[in-house]
Amino acid sequence: MICYPNAKINLGLYIINKREDGFHNIETVFYPIGLTDALECVENKDYHVSSDCLLISNGLKIQGNLDDNLIAKAYYLLKNNYDLPPVIVHLNKKIPMGAGLGGGSSDAAYMLKLLNELFNLKLTNNELKNYAALLGSDCAFFIDNAPAYVFGKGHELTPINLSLSNYYIALVHDGTHSNTALAYKHATCRGNENINLLEKIQKPINTWKESIENDFEKSVFHKYPHLANIKEWMYYQGALYAAMSGSGSTILGIFNKKPNLQGSWVKYIQFIGKL
Repeated sequence: MICYPNAKINLGLYIINKREDGFHNIETVFYPIGLTDALECVENKDYHVSSDCLLISNGLKIQGNLDDNLIAKAYYLLKNNYDLPPVIVHLNKKIPMGAGLGGGSSDAAYMLKLLNELFNLKLTNNELKNYAALLGSDCAFFIDNAPAYVFGKGHELTPINLSLSNYYIALVHDGTHSNTALAYKHATCRGNENINLLEKIQKPINTWKESIENDFEKSVFHKYPHLANIKEWMYYQGALYAAMSGSGSTILGIFNKKPNLQGSWVKYIQFIGKL
């Protein structure tokens, strides 16, 4: 059985304050996009291996031990409560890592959904979201995979009525890996400031440039100044709105028609398509 875990973008991201548990309270909007990995899972009936979840990956190179990957963790999380047989999982990795696109979280969430369907576990979406939240703050978003206002430490979701289906998006990622922990360390909290993100996001896109911000941009752009140049290039190319997604380092541009991008950053385009 195969599925296609998709990326997400952040539309605005505000860091409110630091929590007692060490995390930060944030406000942002997640929006699903068409850039995808491919994930296949089959029961392992033929191969005798030490791992009950044999993960094979190609495409973009995944750092670290694959047994520690969120996909494997999703399998073992369900195996704690269900009699799952050994599986072989193949991941074709296309969503860049450390890019603010949620690719690893999406893979984990889709693995939960894949196992639920493959082995007829009969888990509801709410139950799947509860499992997903144990794997990572933004994993639960990919269960419903619909536009959502996100708050708390990034795990509390409220569906919102937001459609960008008449617009196009372009993503540029030049391989820069943005470390989320460092991005938080050097970012400034908003405190009690009234953000009004839900109100701002419902206004026309051409107002977002002046009204919607990503609080990570200041610290990440300071470390990687060329990312600010990419953002300005997006506007020069005609974007209605451009920003860094999440804690970076992908720069997104939203256009009212399919863009014909030109210039030095074209070779780093990861995706162009309809929203």
